[in-house]
Amino acid sequence: MPLEQDVLSLELEDSFSDLYLHKDPGCVYLAAKALMGIQQRHGYFPRIIGKGDNARRLADLLLRMRKELDAEESSGLADLSSRGLLPSADTESLIIIDREVDFGSALLTQLTYEGLIDETVGIKQNQADVDTAIVGSTPAPQAQESSKTPQQTSKQAQKRKIQLDASDQLFSQLRDANFAIVGDILNKVARRLESDYESRHTAKTTTELREFVNKLPTYQLEHQSLRVHTNLAEEIMRNTRSDIFRKILEVQQNNAAGADPTYQHDSIEELIARDVPLKTVLRLLCLESCMAGGLRPRDLENFKRQVVHAYGHQHLLTFSALEKMELLQPRSSAPGMLLPTAGSQPGTKTNYGHLRKNLRLVVEEVSEKDPNDIAYVYSGFAPLSIRLVQCVLQKPYMLSLIRGGSVPASSSPSPASTASPGWLGFEDIVKSARGATFSIVQKGDDKAIRARQTLSGNSATKTVYVFFLGGITFTEIAALRFIAEQEAPRRKIVICTTSIINGDRMMEAAIEKQDFTKTE
Repeated sequence: MPLEQDVLSLELEDSFSDLYLHKDPGCVYLAAKALMGIQQRHGYFPRIIGKGDNARRLADLLLRMRKELDAEESSGLADLSSRGLLPSADTESLIIIDREVDFGSALLTQLTYEGLIDETVGIKQNQADVDTAIVGSTPAPQAQESSKTPQQTSKQAQKRKIQLDASDQLFSQLRDANFAIVGDILNKVARRLESDYESRHTAKTTTELREFVNKLPTYQLEHQSLRVHTNLAEEIMRNTRSDIFRKILEVQQNNAAGADPTYQHDSIEELIARDVPLKTVLRLLCLESCMAGGLRPRDLENFKRQVVHAYGHQHLLTFSALEKMELLQPRSSAPGMLLPTAGSQPGTKTNYGHLRKNLRLVVEEVSEKDPNDIAYVYSGFAPLSIRLVQCVLQKPYMLSLIRGGSVPASSSPSPASTASPGWLGFEDIVKSARGATFSIVQKGDDKAIRARQTLSGNSATKTVYVFFLGGITFTEIAALRFIAEQEAPRRKIVICTTSIINGDRMMEAAIEKQDFTKTE
């Protein structure tokens, strides 16, 4: 399902819990079927690059489906449309990232405008149900109004659906910006609209007046959009300025920066005592577990006891589910935190401590207004999942960043990734992230490929498909769009995923809903 021109989602809401809690690989098969559909339209992906065990399963399934198609073709059973498929001329590669490689980034509070809307009110299939007290109600035709009963009217008056996609020009400007600069953008748009409205007073001829009248519907639409987004931004600001939000953000940013997590425990205990929603507390505990390689057993038992006393004994099952998903673990059971040595099995846990240093995940001097690195999306922390994509697509930039420079990514020469394809140059660093690492070349008949290249010529813009298995956050989408902007016009990035997730949805997959209270 296309959510945007550059975002395709299978919208499998349960894909996260299916993969990591129930260990059900059904969504891997559905993802393979969807990607196979793309291959049948555009030709095979010339190279499949990926990180993570489920990503490897998906790649193996794609290779198997190709073999099955070849077998059908050789026996004359294949459809005419599927015959003679070759590696695509306009596709560069498919990059698959397994969500479990980087649980940490998804657990952080998103700080882009679209990400914060998702955290605050929730976005489902490009729509948000927002309280009419915040954005006002939609004007309805008089005839429809009179036919409704008072109960229906009051029910519907509580929520209003807001469309959040590229059809709203103002939202397109705001969506991927860090929330810190959203106020400035709204202010500039308001001033421009005001001057546009004022232009009617300076119109002297009938032609100028006609031009103004023709533009009036556009101005009115922009004005409505401005009112909605100003009200939404004010509501989010009320939330972000609260004492609790600041405390949560402080704990998260200290964990992301690699500070000693035990210093954050008092803050988490205070949040439990203040009865914040359970998913908020669990997010912080899981974040520490992911970033630090588990909690000390004594601390974990202490937090379990506090949560069970504060929120109910049914959450013993919640902790069991989180441990099964490997989101919350005692530190002693995390031997994979040690760096995998040459020839050994890949790490069973992502070593954020090593990767934070070797992939420059923390960039303190990043500008939110005029960003030069993807770290702007989390105000100084670069999501590991997107850094891994940069290791494939922006090698010169990553190498300069690791050495301590900050060369703009757009200055990297275009043939860089074709000269050193896949993970080349980053193999040892990438081993510190959890799961299998692979780079597979899909070959076709050499003569047929050469003949097609002669006939069609080399396509100037190559498409890269980036598939997130297990879900992607809006903040990671914003970071990928930032890379796509730098890579244009050489490359076009199409973002594919099983679903859109955030930290709260990850926790909801594990939280036990029943309370098991004995009723007399």
